[in-house]
Amino acid sequence: MLRLSGPMALAIVGKVYRGRVPAEKLNPRQVYSGEIHDANRKLDEVLLTYFRAPLSYTGEDVVEITCHGGVLVTRRILELLLNSGARMAGPGEFTQRAFLNGKMDLTQAEAVMDLIRAQTELALRAANEQLSGRLGTELTEIREELLTTLAHVEAYIDFPEESIDPDTGKTLLNRIEALNRRLDRLLATADQGRVLRHGLRTVIYGKPNVGKSSLLNLLLGYDRAIVSEIPGTTRDTIEEVINVRGIPVRLIDTAGARATTDEIETEGVRRTHQEIDQADLILHVVDGSMPRAGQELMDRRRSVLLLNKSDLGLHADWANTEGIRFSCKERFGLEDLNSAIWGRVMGGTTKLDDVRVAINARHQACLQHAKAALDAAQTSLQEERSPEFIAIELRGALDAVGEVVGRVDTEDLLGKIFSEFCIGK
Repeated sequence: MLRLSGPMALAIVGKVYRGRVPAEKLNPRQVYSGEIHDANRKLDEVLLTYFRAPLSYTGEDVVEITCHGGVLVTRRILELLLNSGARMAGPGEFTQRAFLNGKMDLTQAEAVMDLIRAQTELALRAANEQLSGRLGTELTEIREELLTTLAHVEAYIDFPEESIDPDTGKTLLNRIEALNRRLDRLLATADQGRVLRHGLRTVIYGKPNVGKSSLLNLLLGYDRAIVSEIPGTTRDTIEEVINVRGIPVRLIDTAGARATTDEIETEGVRRTHQEIDQADLILHVVDGSMPRAGQELMDRRRSVLLLNKSDLGLHADWANTEGIRFSCKERFGLEDLNSAIWGRVMGGTTKLDDVRVAINARHQACLQHAKAALDAAQTSLQEERSPEFIAIELRGALDAVGEVVGRVDTEDLLGKIFSEFCIGK
């Protein structure tokens, strides 16, 4: 599908389109069958749809041409349109125009890219929630409350002779605390948002021959890594993505952790430790059928212990150890592992329907700035400082929240966000 947007869209299409109804007489939101011609030569039979401003995706006149989709025919039609007065859209330009024309706020514009990149049902649901305006609505309410609070304070500053009370100190404190709580709830979703967008970076770690590569193959459902009883078989990291109950999990199989004189294997072990430093979660695999000696455990806050080869019998050393009884050979323990991964990411959330809003890194930075400004305003109020100080901090919080939804005129910000879009969106 080829899309044109702008006041000349219909006129440009009219130069190459042939149909029973001329392009200039097309009714909006109806699909017309016709042909695209290069001079007197037909290139393709197409379907054409016209959307009249402002009732379109971008808020401008939009024409969409659906052709047969071959690489050559699509390129030729595109060349015809460019030669007729159109120009190539920049990355994300259609969505940027929709934002600039008030068809969506900035959080919804970002959600379009999240929707395109979604790898799981849960990520798709979160993107759709944001695209529907849930996050924008929440932030707009926070912004309105900030505006109201700031208006009271500034009215007191500007008209002290009128004895306008900016609220009692206690009431004003309560308002700021309520706003802080709302920001805290949004900030608490940052980790979930990062995982849903980019995947849970999960490292499979352990000594040689404990079953790390077997675990990777089992979770993927096919043989991706070579499995061998020879220590040091895996020398480089292997990365694949799986879906665990809607959560994208980026599995990274690593070289066995052991001292070695082999130069290549040493580099593999170094990369293993590098991946561990960057991991969100570590699946620490041990041989549960062997003594515990030499299989030291990792920090449980970032790791899940898998007592692999439990089908051979659990060694007495592991009897009182908290971990998942697992067997790659017999395929048991998978549900317990999936539950552990879900619990680490979602916490108390147990259903897909519970995932409503998940902020991204840009939102997080802005909201942290807003919260810091509110904290400063609260301190100024408690220390009974001049109202001017309180107003400055409240305005800082207002600007930070406004930046999330695009209520601040920042060209650099818009350029950065929309540059990440693909051409045609």
